[in-house]
Amino acid sequence: MSQKRWLYIVAAAALTLVLLLARSAGGQGDNARLRIGATYMTMNNPFYSVIDEELRLMIESRGDILLTRDPALDQEKQNEQIRDLLQEGIDILVINPVDFREATPALREVQAAGVPVVVVDSQVSDPTLARCTIVSDNYGAGVLCAEHLQQTRDSGRIILLEHPKAKSARDRIKGFCDTLPADGRYRIVGRADCAGQLELAMPALAALLAEGCQPDIVMALNDPSAMGAMAALEDRGLLSGVSVYGVDGAPEAKNMIAEGAMTATVAQSPFKIGQATAQVVYQILSGEPCEAEIVVPVELVTCENIGAFNLEGWQ
Repeated sequence: MSQKRWLYIVAAAALTLVLLLARSAGGQGDNARLRIGATYMTMNNPFYSVIDEELRLMIESRGDILLTRDPALDQEKQNEQIRDLLQEGIDILVINPVDFREATPALREVQAAGVPVVVVDSQVSDPTLARCTIVSDNYGAGVLCAEHLQQTRDSGRIILLEHPKAKSARDRIKGFCDTLPADGRYRIVGRADCAGQLELAMPALAALLAEGCQPDIVMALNDPSAMGAMAALEDRGLLSGVSVYGVDGAPEAKNMIAEGAMTATVAQSPFKIGQATAQVVYQILSGEPCEAEIVVPVELVTCENIGAFNLEGWQ
């Protein structure tokens, strides 16, 4: 055999070996990539989109995989999504529950499978099911709204727009109601469940107005429902005389405050919640200890301090 032919054979064999090793290494890399499952009560609210984007930035920068699901406010669907994510082989679950109680059966299955759980922007009824819960100071958000109300109105008739299935929403309304004085100057004259959705809040408030409720104040669990309330009030020419409160600090709400249409919102930070979630996810996956609960501070936004906030984005 000529020397040239021998060199060709050796080179071909070496190339084949390199390709096989590369292919093998690539397969091991795929297997080594962590899989994080996430399901939020609804992606119809941009607040959750921002949290998910922050989480995705960290996960994909590490070469790992984020599997996001949207149950569209359907707890049964969310429970099925959780089971599907387990079948996908996730290493950890991030959940914002539709119903803080009814998520329990699926989360028990997650726990039985040995998959840790991080709860965001709410709580679950059984705290032992979560390794970490990351929330805004939701009760404090309600307190801030009630304190501002007392500084700007001596009395008033209040309508509450609620979402009882979400613990975060319940805490906001409770913080608000607990902070009002018990002397009768502030009376709750109506309340409605709008699931935190603009398209449900508008007809819900319109129905209360049609029934004869005459509010001076609307306390909404979040900014989308506050937007729906303002639309219903505007339709009847009542908006200028009603103080409307929300929670989120959404760009739309801040612009409404700047224009004088909305009284106040309490700003959360989906950026900080998303970043904290990503950090906790990797602490847990690397075996490091993490706090059982992380509470992210909130801040009241009014016409007096609106200039300190970015009207085009979140905090």
